[in-house]
Amino acid sequence: MSTKHPIIAVTGSSGAGTSTTVTALRHIFRNLGIKAVGIEGDSYHRFTRPEMEVEIRKAQEQGRHISYFGPEANDFGLLEETFKSYHETGTGKFRKYLHTFDQAVPYNQMPGTFTPWQDLPADSDLLYYEGLHGGVVTEEHNAAQYVDLLIGLVPIVNLEWIQKIIRDTSDRGHSREAVMASIVRSMDDYFNHITPQFSRTHINFQRVPTVDTSNPFSAKDIPSLDESFVVIRFRGIKNVDFPYYLQMIDGAFMSRMNTLVVPGGKMGFAIELILTPLIDELMAKKNELVKK
Repeated sequence: MSTKHPIIAVTGSSGAGTSTTVTALRHIFRNLGIKAVGIEGDSYHRFTRPEMEVEIRKAQEQGRHISYFGPEANDFGLLEETFKSYHETGTGKFRKYLHTFDQAVPYNQMPGTFTPWQDLPADSDLLYYEGLHGGVVTEEHNAAQYVDLLIGLVPIVNLEWIQKIIRDTSDRGHSREAVMASIVRSMDDYFNHITPQFSRTHINFQRVPTVDTSNPFSAKDIPSLDESFVVIRFRGIKNVDFPYYLQMIDGAFMSRMNTLVVPGGKMGFAIELILTPLIDELMAKKNELVKK
């Protein structure tokens, strides 16, 4: 991994709520005076939305499945290449996938299409990724090897489905039936390409609701943070100051030697409290190398 050009990846499946962690990261970057550049996992889809609909129909006719979780619909090689380029040179290219009309109108494009590729801003301090595959590893590709801090956002699966159904129907204009079909179609790719990443993460934030989510397909709203706990698991991070976190986060407790549990309403605060010193350490190592 590179400390001269650090990479932070926030990885979580569709509807996991990675934007919550990215908002906390942006607060940290601003407070530490870090010039960070971001890329989105959706920009590594292989197909526009109309093209993907065609691919899904083709797959169904052939008795197979294709989903946004798997390699058929995502260019893992290009993602690895982007991470490698930034890791080695601090440069790379990015584009955006435009989900909604509000996102697409400024570009004079239709939703479900991509903006043109362009160069990442020069002289950045670090790169951060938000999306499905920040820690992906296959037989052919290994994007995770270039990530200095890999963060998983992993609500329990019923909550994940509730968030996806409500987001995709309310914000992205999909029908409930289409979203449910998408969930079913994606299961194989979910098992093979999403969940294995969370054994590679340095930190996982897993939200667990304290209300009944037994039937996610009939839910009318998303359980709030205050109706949840957040289970935070650390892996491979030395000198974690658990007594400090327990003192600073009201209601926090430890469930295992490497696991902290906090009230859901404290999630944003916990993320900033935990990640700030880790990112500050990455920047200190980077600055040491730059001075040499």
